[in-house]
Amino acid sequence: MVIKMLDSPFKEATAVLERIEQNGHEAYFVGGCVRDHLLDRKIRDVDIATSATPQFVQNIFDKVIPVGIEHGTVIVRHLDTSYEVTTFRIDGTYSDSRHPDHVAFINKIDKDLERRDFTINAMAMNKQGQIIDLYHGREDLNKRIIRTVGDGYERFKEDPLRMVRAVRFASQLGFTLDIETKNQIRSLNKEINTVAVERIAVEMEKFFAGDYISEAMKELKTTELFNNLPVFKYQPSLINLLPAEQTPLHSLAEMFAFFHFLYPQISVNTWIKEWKASNQSKRNTIKLVEAVTEFRNNGLENWIVYQLPSDLYAGFIRVLTALSEHAIPTLQEMRTIVSGLPIENRQELEIDGNDLIKLFPDVTKGPWMQKLLNQVEYLVVMRKLTNKKEKIREWLKWNPPEVN
Repeated sequence: MVIKMLDSPFKEATAVLERIEQNGHEAYFVGGCVRDHLLDRKIRDVDIATSATPQFVQNIFDKVIPVGIEHGTVIVRHLDTSYEVTTFRIDGTYSDSRHPDHVAFINKIDKDLERRDFTINAMAMNKQGQIIDLYHGREDLNKRIIRTVGDGYERFKEDPLRMVRAVRFASQLGFTLDIETKNQIRSLNKEINTVAVERIAVEMEKFFAGDYISEAMKELKTTELFNNLPVFKYQPSLINLLPAEQTPLHSLAEMFAFFHFLYPQISVNTWIKEWKASNQSKRNTIKLVEAVTEFRNNGLENWIVYQLPSDLYAGFIRVLTALSEHAIPTLQEMRTIVSGLPIENRQELEIDGNDLIKLFPDVTKGPWMQKLLNQVEYLVVMRKLTNKKEKIREWLKWNPPEVN
């Protein structure tokens, strides 16, 4: 049965399906894009499954990237968009709890759908919009439940990260876990300790960013998955500090900053180290922590918006909201302050290190120079000192460097 006319991004991707079919093979849209299409959600990536082998796909398309060819996956580039194209397959054992030790390519889609994690992700759709649904995924969409395909113990043993993905989908979709699936996760949750922390972090970042995070937090608690997450495994009582209505947090940096203020006894560095976060996440976490601390001490003022990169403004507001702070600013308020700042960065200061050397020729170069420039920068940003060379020189004469 045809569901509805396919729109973008399926329209553009249909040409990929047609090329494969014209060369004698089957091809379908699969997984999350089909699920989101049926839910009328925004579709981020369109994935394709086919009976054609990776080598065959490489031969019929001009631009192909062999990203996971040993597992049947290549990236086809079409109209400047990437499509993950994977050959129908059945998986062998998962000795590393992540990748199958070997795969066998097959020419029918039914067994390929059988190996997928959850019923709502185990549907396929042809270019006319007809759905192949062998495991009642549409029924589960209507019931708003997350249920494994086949034996949940087997699915979770193959890749324990699927347990975290289950609660992540609950947070993103507002679904609940099927009772049997929930019990299986509770029985196997310690298997999460076999999964690379970096993979867990990717899923938990999406979990905390979900629109239904408050409801999904209940699933995280009842499955006891949190007992096996970095930091939480050493401090499980943290879960009880979370508010009943949790504000979505859109990045690891926002998560870490929030939890640091929720339980200051655990340092920012501990969160970063235990979650094996990137240097960028570390830098952003530190900036958010500094901004929230400044806000708590002085409210919203020039220095906060000057120091905080503009791409962290929204995250700063989300962290304040999650912490239930008072007088939380809006993005517009922050942008208004930015537009009125006397300088945008230190390079716009009317003096620099060379000026300090000329002003204090008898003082040996050292850390005092950086300290003094920091003071001047702060005063200028806070409008306590005019950014004019003569005004700054006058201030410096009355505030000479303190050198031991």
